[in-house]
Amino acid sequence: MSRALALVCTLSPSPKRSSSQLLADQIMSELSGLGVEGETVRVVDHDVRPGVAQDMGESDAWPGLREKVMAADILLVATPIWLGHPSSVCQRVLERLNADISATDDEGRQLTYGKVGIVAVVGNEDGAHKVSADLFQGLNDLGFTLAPGAVTYWVGEAQQGTDYQDLDRTPKAVAATTRTLAVNAAHLAEVLADAPYPPNA
Repeated sequence: MSRALALVCTLSPSPKRSSSQLLADQIMSELSGLGVEGETVRVVDHDVRPGVAQDMGESDAWPGLREKVMAADILLVATPIWLGHPSSVCQRVLERLNADISATDDEGRQLTYGKVGIVAVVGNEDGAHKVSADLFQGLNDLGFTLAPGAVTYWVGEAQQGTDYQDLDRTPKAVAATTRTLAVNAAHLAEVLADAPYPPNA
């Protein structure tokens, strides 16, 4: 059975409502229906220090989160759009993951080879494609594999104040995209488990 980890990169600590959390929860629900076990972590609730090391010292929460990443087959990164970019919390997650970019297993493969990366983006303005492109590049550099349709997103009308969490119902297009994301990610995780990448020469 595959295992998924969602890192929710909202700027809002618990228990505040969060659109990124809501969309991540919907993805994790779809994955659960496909037999994928999962856990969701709101990163801002933890003391994740800035830096590019596996462990930044006393009280740094990243080593524990890193263990969860390494134990997962699917990593979901959910972020709001801020000023056209992923949130600062999301960028910090990528920076901390970067500590392992040169680490390899006994066959020369990055430690994240065989793990599937997927993305969720929410915002009140356009920018979901740009933000997902940023995350796709980062996750791919870090060794994650991307399935077709590796992002689901919602952006509100320009210069309006409605959040995803304020909608009366999930738009059909978002629900369908979220379903496709989950199906493809779960399938790819199973394929990679059965047929790992070859050793790096």
